[in-house]
Amino acid sequence: MTQWKIILAYDGTPFHGWQVQPDLSTIQGNLADAIYRIARERVLPQGSGRTDAGVHALGQVATFALDAPIPPANLHRALNRCLPASIRVLSAEIVPPDFHARHSAIRKTYEYRIFPIQGFRPPQFRRDGGAEGVSGTRDLICPPTLAPFVWPCPWPLDLTALNRAAQHVLGTHDFTTFAASDPDLAARSTTSCLAPNAPGTGLSGAEEHGRVDFAAPEPHKTPVRSITHSEWHSEYGMLIYRVTATGFLHHMVRNLVGTFVQCGADRLDPDSVPTLIAARNRSVAGPTAPSTGLFLVDVVYPDPEPSIMNPRT
Repeated sequence: MTQWKIILAYDGTPFHGWQVQPDLSTIQGNLADAIYRIARERVLPQGSGRTDAGVHALGQVATFALDAPIPPANLHRALNRCLPASIRVLSAEIVPPDFHARHSAIRKTYEYRIFPIQGFRPPQFRRDGGAEGVSGTRDLICPPTLAPFVWPCPWPLDLTALNRAAQHVLGTHDFTTFAASDPDLAARSTTSCLAPNAPGTGLSGAEEHGRVDFAAPEPHKTPVRSITHSEWHSEYGMLIYRVTATGFLHHMVRNLVGTFVQCGADRLDPDSVPTLIAARNRSVAGPTAPSTGLFLVDVVYPDPEPSIMNPRT
């Protein structure tokens, strides 16, 4: 069998997240349906992460294996013809059989985008090298074309305070405080289907290929993660948070953003973040930010071994 790696971009608005679900349209389900139409093989593509409903991606990675010998360029074109316009395949390539979209990843980058309705206080640099906030007094209306891709935050935010808070999560920590339990794991553990369902569920034609099992829950993993980049900046009137880590817990980025916003709105001391981390208690942190502003930007993998990827070198 041939192991495939594809990179996807998608607008998560019309989908119920990545993970395949009966009778619901999902990214994974639509991708499985498209592959079946092309190769007549029922596979369940594995993503680098299970994005929630409403979360978007600029560089999601998925892997799957096929028996059919298909040139990469042909598979790339065919997938984009079969998939809805809100999902685009950016590239398709053959990889070694042990390559896995999730298990082989060494770091991921997310962005969270906020449209501050009441503006924000950007840092103004003085000649002495210091900085002071400038109050934003304008009230803005979030354009309806932008609303599905941002959090229209109702409070004025201080960019300096946001960054002070964000710097405290750099390094290796136990991020239990910013993690949420996944209520869907139990439901996904043994669920299977014997009959076809609606498009996008990844189950159409399943009766021709036997049982189609959903992904079983992963074994318990440590809540320790290493964050190498955590920073806010302003761009085109928006506040954008960019974070890179070895991995992320469920809702971790959205919980971090919700907490940072409390700091930026002067409801929480930015320098209290280390205390929140040490508490290892979700209830002490800020609320979960809406899914609409979150983007999976990039997934990085180790450089391939020349002897594996290019046997003649």
